[in-house]
Amino acid sequence: MKALLINGSPHANGCTATALSVVAKELEKNGIEAEIAHVGHKNIRGCIACFKCKETGRCVFDDMVNELAPKFEQADALVVGSPVYYAGMAGTMNSLLDRLFFSTPFGKRMKVGAAISSARRAGTTATFDQMNKYFTISQMPIASGRYWNMVHGYTPEDVMADEEGVQNLRFLARNIAFLVKAIAAEKEKNGLPEQEEVVYTNFIR
Repeated sequence: MKALLINGSPHANGCTATALSVVAKELEKNGIEAEIAHVGHKNIRGCIACFKCKETGRCVFDDMVNELAPKFEQADALVVGSPVYYAGMAGTMNSLLDRLFFSTPFGKRMKVGAAISSARRAGTTATFDQMNKYFTISQMPIASGRYWNMVHGYTPEDVMADEEGVQNLRFLARNIAFLVKAIAAEKEKNGLPEQEEVVYTNFIR
């Protein structure tokens, strides 16, 4: 079983990466293979709604989005982490998630999702909420800890000194592992929940 962790910070060894490393280590201890992908330093543009991906199954811009797509498809869980930029997620991460979720044709239903935000002081809850929306529109169960998944600090050392935040990340990782295993067992026994044909309602007359 695999988990893909995406670091939306431009710093591969910064605060967000530190938080994701705590989760990855705990996932590995609980039998889930974990890979961290660093994307925050990449040149990733936003979606231009060209819909080419609906024809080809991949984004027209051949960058980290297409590189991560097969890893996302193979993963049983997706953990996304971002620093706070003006009370929201980093722009590169926003662009990547928009295109990664929109351009990939494979089903994301019942993959476990989790979001982590990192800040020196404030904006963590808004960023956390923003990232979770990708999961809820994709029928992905969201794993939680015992508090909102956020860490505070200006340096990686500060993050590790946030004992409550770091402990919560360990709780989160164990819950991700449990959900992944439980969903796999139920899927093998009874399959996925019944689906219906999707209804689109447009109230513009």
